[in-house]
Amino acid sequence: MTRAAVIGAGPAGLMAAEVMAKAGLSVTVYEAKPSPARKFLMAGKSGLNLTLEGDFDRLLSGYGNAAEALRPALEAFDNTALRHWAEGLGIEVFSGSTGRVFPKAMKASPLLRAWLGRLDALGVSLERRAQCSGLFGTNPIINDVARDSDVTVLACGGASWARLGSDGRWAEWLQAKTVPFEAANAGVRVAWTPSMQRFWGQAVKNVRWHAGDVVSQGEGVVTADGLEGGGLYSLTPAVRRGAQVTIDLLPERDIPYVVDKLEERPKKVTLSRWLNKSLKLPAVKVGLVFEATGGVPDMTMHDLAHLIKAVPVATSGVMSIDKAISTAGGVSFSELDPDLMLRDQRGVFCCGEMLDWEAPTGGWLLTGCFATGAWAGAAAARYVS
Repeated sequence: MTRAAVIGAGPAGLMAAEVMAKAGLSVTVYEAKPSPARKFLMAGKSGLNLTLEGDFDRLLSGYGNAAEALRPALEAFDNTALRHWAEGLGIEVFSGSTGRVFPKAMKASPLLRAWLGRLDALGVSLERRAQCSGLFGTNPIINDVARDSDVTVLACGGASWARLGSDGRWAEWLQAKTVPFEAANAGVRVAWTPSMQRFWGQAVKNVRWHAGDVVSQGEGVVTADGLEGGGLYSLTPAVRRGAQVTIDLLPERDIPYVVDKLEERPKKVTLSRWLNKSLKLPAVKVGLVFEATGGVPDMTMHDLAHLIKAVPVATSGVMSIDKAISTAGGVSFSELDPDLMLRDQRGVFCCGEMLDWEAPTGGWLLTGCFATGAWAGAAAARYVS
């Protein structure tokens, strides 16, 4: 029987293993950690955002410059296919108000248990604590011993959340084929003045974030070293390029409305109190306004209204890779053929976050991992058929 090796037991690797096993290959998955899919489980602790609703154009729009390179994999295994796949495991899913798709259980562990059961029934072997340090042809070197395989799928992950297994060390033995890693889906660094300390840990809700031509609506949190949260993550590529971040504190109100409210302020009422009373701005939003102006703003109400609709944030880049949800960079698509096989190492395929692509949370990130895993697995099975 044809032997296949998969390096990495995250969503991409397990999906590649499933596809190859269904094609009749004898599959062994090698995982460096004591248990599989640790990052997947961590992502699902607060509600696993499995994929998203919407047509294919909406799905493709989340992949930026890598969209065309990923198009074949996404067309073959899109958001609808992923939803049906989960339901086939007995996992009931639902769509939230923003079109995000979640398991009804709102966590990853039931899905992973069902999936591992299916893989076991297909004859897939899982070797834990199996550290891969390179390749000898199509044979992965596991714990310093080359393991025989006719085809290998690399699903080694990116370089974020190293403690969960995605440490990026594989780039040392694929160095000439990789683009340097950068933080993706990350918060932004801000050197706050001491006056902002009282807001650390507080959420900034009902706002619209801007960076360059990217607009995002969602929650952020003030931290000791900047701003974190789902509302900011899609801004990461623009911030890495140096784009200015601004916050619309009242996205549902226009400038004339804000001006009118500001001009109604009685002389004896402080500005901070009036911003709270008339515009319903909580203290943390007022704090962001005062932070941007170095204290109580000394400007016309018209200028203040414009400021409230676009509060500048003095960012100094994005958070470190270790604090990022995912990474940009990895194996360059120029080093891969359309089947995601390395051009100069036949029989070795790559998938998942180790490829040079990035996508925002909200369903795009996981869908891309599942889709490229399925694509690489199918291509690997064809290669040895």
